[in-house]
Amino acid sequence: MGVLVMTVYVGTAGFSYSDWKGPFYPPDLKQRRMLEEYARHFPVVEINSSYYAVPTPEVMLAMARRTPVDFQFTVKANREMTHEITPDSKKVFEEFKGAIRPLADHGKLGCVLAQFPWGFKNTPHNREYLEALAGHMEGIDTVVEFRNSGWECDETYELLRRAGLGYCCVDEPRLKGLVSSRVEVTSSTGYARFHGRNFETWWDSGRESWERYDYLYTDAELSEWVTKVQSMAESSDRTYIIFNNHYKGQAPTNARTFEQLLRGLLGDDLATIDDFPDQLF
Repeated sequence: MGVLVMTVYVGTAGFSYSDWKGPFYPPDLKQRRMLEEYARHFPVVEINSSYYAVPTPEVMLAMARRTPVDFQFTVKANREMTHEITPDSKKVFEEFKGAIRPLADHGKLGCVLAQFPWGFKNTPHNREYLEALAGHMEGIDTVVEFRNSGWECDETYELLRRAGLGYCCVDEPRLKGLVSSRVEVTSSTGYARFHGRNFETWWDSGRESWERYDYLYTDAELSEWVTKVQSMAESSDRTYIIFNNHYKGQAPTNARTFEQLLRGLLGDDLATIDDFPDQLF
C-alpha cells in the first residue's frame, strides 16, 4: 500500500455527486464518506464549491485530515474573484486565502484555479486585472482558465509568464469564440480541464447546467491528449489533469482510462494511488 507521487496528477472536478453512486461509488455509500472513497482511486480533486461560497478554514482542515498524506487539492477561485468583480472584491481574496491555508499548511494545496467567463474579454482593463490578481495571490500557485478565444495570443502567454500565472489548457466543444485545445505552460504548474464536447448544448440557455457536461470521451479522443500532456509535464514541475464531465460518473470513468493511456508513456512520472494508505494528516 502507498502513494506514488510524481509529476502528473489525474482527477476530477468535484467528488460529491449522488449520481456517481453505482457508476463509481458503492450504491450504499454515505455522502460523508465520499471523499475518503474518492481518495482511494485518485491523487487529486478540484474543489468547485469554493466558487459559490468561500469555505471556512475548518472545512478545508477537515478535508486535509481525511485524505492521504500526498493527496492534492486544487481549489476554484470564488466568483467574486473572477465573475462578479467589484471595487470591493479585493476583500474576498484575503478571506479566500485564509480559507485554503490549512491545505497549504498540510502540503496538500496544488494550486488555485481562476476560471473566467466568456464575457471576460482581452481588454486593457482585464489585462490589468490579471496582474492585480497575481499580486493578490502572490505566494500561491494560481492557474487561469479563459473561455473567450480572444485571449489566445502570444501577448497573453507572455503576460501570464511575467505575472507568474499558469495557463489552463482545455478540451471543450470546438465552437467559434471558445478557446481551442492549444497547449501552453506559463508557470511551474501545468493544468488541463476536460469539459466534454457537447456543442449542441453549450450555448443553450434553456438546458439544465449539467447537460453541458454530459459527455463521455472515447479512447480515441483521450488519446489525442497523451503526447500533449507529456509536453506539459516536460515543461512544468507538476501537471494536473481534471475531468469536468461529471454527469453520472463519466468523469472518473474517463480519468481512469486516461491514467491507463498515460501510464505506458510516462511511467513513474504519473501520480497514482494504488491503495488507501494507512497514514493520514
